[in-house]
Amino acid sequence: MRQRTLGGRSVGAIGLGAMPLSVEGRPDPDAALTTLHAAIDAGVTLLDTADSYHWHAGEAGHNERLIARALADRSPADRANVLIATKGGRGRPGDGSWTVDGRPEHLRRAAEDSLRRLGVAAIDLYQLHKPDPLVPWADSVGALRELLDAGKIRAAGISNVDEQQILTAREILGPGLVSVQNRFSPADRGSLPQLRLAERLGLAFLPWSPLGGLARSVLDGPADGVPARTAFHRVAEARGVSPQQVGLAWLLALSPTVVPIPGARRPASIRDSAAAAGLVLDGDELAALNGPFADPTDPTAPTAPTAPTAPTAATYPADPADPVSPAASASSR
Repeated sequence: MRQRTLGGRSVGAIGLGAMPLSVEGRPDPDAALTTLHAAIDAGVTLLDTADSYHWHAGEAGHNERLIARALADRSPADRANVLIATKGGRGRPGDGSWTVDGRPEHLRRAAEDSLRRLGVAAIDLYQLHKPDPLVPWADSVGALRELLDAGKIRAAGISNVDEQQILTAREILGPGLVSVQNRFSPADRGSLPQLRLAERLGLAFLPWSPLGGLARSVLDGPADGVPARTAFHRVAEARGVSPQQVGLAWLLALSPTVVPIPGARRPASIRDSAAAAGLVLDGDELAALNGPFADPTDPTAPTAPTAPTAPTAATYPADPADPVSPAASASSR
């Protein structure tokens, strides 16, 4: 698989967002492990997880334990090639909701718990899952600094953030900050300023829910639709591939810092996503895909799904010459 750089390490250009293997509608454990093995066999070396990726109360770390089980069955070479990126700072009480806890003491404890579940000496990439509105951002990020200094984590990342939060984290963490993970997809381009800032700072940008508008995800509600036909579908038909492959190839073409992390419940899904690393789009195709996601003149194309508006800083305004048109602002999970 084509490679990208994440914190000085080489990873496959397509990662795996492992959340669907542990939340509502999850497959049975054996099927989940089969999907994880299929990902690694397809060249996926970035596995993204979180302590809050679980369904029921009392099973925090379900997803981390699955990944640890899968890697225990792999060769030493495979284990060495895989970069595990986990997250702390969110919780799930078991009623379908998500909570936020960015207190430094919670993050330190969560990282220790993740270390134990993953069975590693240090976490490859530990990400602050979401800013806590009740905790100063600098305090939460400071906990990551402490974990870096203590050797508990090898690199730090931040998720669901605006531009000013990226800059503040960079000031606190310095080169220890290696990634930004925000929602970004063909249908939701609101984090384009954060992507471009990450690019300028030399940080990897990990789009979560990267197939938005092309495939339903575990985060979609019953009212969230998928447009019946877009430029992504037209390019896919011409190429003889899935619209999802085209969407991921488009994301890769946006910047060499982008490493999408599509989710998958089935081996066939992650194999199809991994194949996007070998799909190179030409200039005409990219021009069509960079336009509005839903064709406003097509009466069969419903409005693309959007997310709640999140505050953004104006430190680095979007480049008006950038061909990618933002469609909605960033959300979080």
